[in-house]
Amino acid sequence: MRRQQGVLLDERYVPYLQMTGLYHLARLNDRWFRIDKPLLSAFVERWHPKTHTFHMPFGECTITLQDVAYQLGLAVDGRYETYGECPEGADEDTVRRFARTYIMMLLGTQLFADKSGNRIHIIWLPYVARLEEMGSYSWGSVALAWLYRCMCRVANRHVVKLAGPLQLLQSWIFWRFPRFKPAGYDTCSWPLASRWSGYNPSVSEKGPRVQMWRLQIDMLQPRDFIWMPYSSPEVLQVVHPEALEPRHTMLWRSVTLLIYFAVIEWHQIDRVLPQFGGVQPRPRPALNIDFLMSKDGRGGDHWFPSALKHWHLHWESRADHVLRFDVVADPGPSHTYLDWWSQHEKRFLPPEMYLGDLRGVPIPVEASQRGLGLVPDMDRVDDVPDRRRIERRARVGTRRSQRE
Repeated sequence: MRRQQGVLLDERYVPYLQMTGLYHLARLNDRWFRIDKPLLSAFVERWHPKTHTFHMPFGECTITLQDVAYQLGLAVDGRYETYGECPEGADEDTVRRFARTYIMMLLGTQLFADKSGNRIHIIWLPYVARLEEMGSYSWGSVALAWLYRCMCRVANRHVVKLAGPLQLLQSWIFWRFPRFKPAGYDTCSWPLASRWSGYNPSVSEKGPRVQMWRLQIDMLQPRDFIWMPYSSPEVLQVVHPEALEPRHTMLWRSVTLLIYFAVIEWHQIDRVLPQFGGVQPRPRPALNIDFLMSKDGRGGDHWFPSALKHWHLHWESRADHVLRFDVVADPGPSHTYLDWWSQHEKRFLPPEMYLGDLRGVPIPVEASQRGLGLVPDMDRVDDVPDRRRIERRARVGTRRSQRE
């Protein structure tokens, strides 16, 4: 699969890519998308599996379904579920066969890459065989679930290689953190991740560069993170109208499950409300479940069919878990949140000798005035099944499948 990345898109494939909802993603395949591994390694060090957020000195932030829609141009609402150039004068059946191969290449290199770097799971063959149905799936939520799981895996100190849609992670960093944005990439195109397709990171030794990025992350201030980058004029000029359909934009603010076969992850936007224009109050306990984190289909997934109906029903009711909150002119963490954050979270990773008095960074005065009188309406979060109930259902489903 790796050899096929960069293969030119044949215009005859376009109708099939549009049918499957992957047409915009194909733009990322026009040129090699090189990954800055030290930069991503430094960010993954700050990933917390239980909250699905990056823990930064100024608070929490994460990649959401909104980011997937803008960065990769994928639909987020829907269901969850050797190669050469197509010859000239090929009949429709031949073009369709080559288009299927091209789609498999996109899935294997852009969305669901594993650590092999050159294979794609055979489980996708039945889906590619039914091209007419592929456009109805929620590709955005599936890709985000896989990225979440890959980052959760590499948080284990015994795992050293990161897989998944890393171009999404890297593009998210460049759009959200101006300090890390490479110079000379000022042209905005759709999908937004295609902006960096020609980026060529340094090839210097990885260890010192990881330490350098780690130190720069520790020195970040609240002003160094852009809470709402997609409201800028340059984005509004290129965004595809399909990404702004109400059924998609509504789902961006939903605290729901993300399902990728036997991988189930939470979309916990209730911890990053400023990314949607709100004020972040003190967060509620994390919704993630240790049982599900240990299940991903490896070593057998016989437990999954018996428990699938519970997760399926929750995804079907995703519109019931959309958060309602006030949008303010100055989004960001509240004073209450920052006070809690400074007391309970580890804001710095390098040794104290590298930072000096930076550990005494005070809570900004404006945080006490942010969103004054505008209290987020978090009632909808109560609609999400609590952790104990879901864990109980999962255990019951496991015992049932074992008996069967």
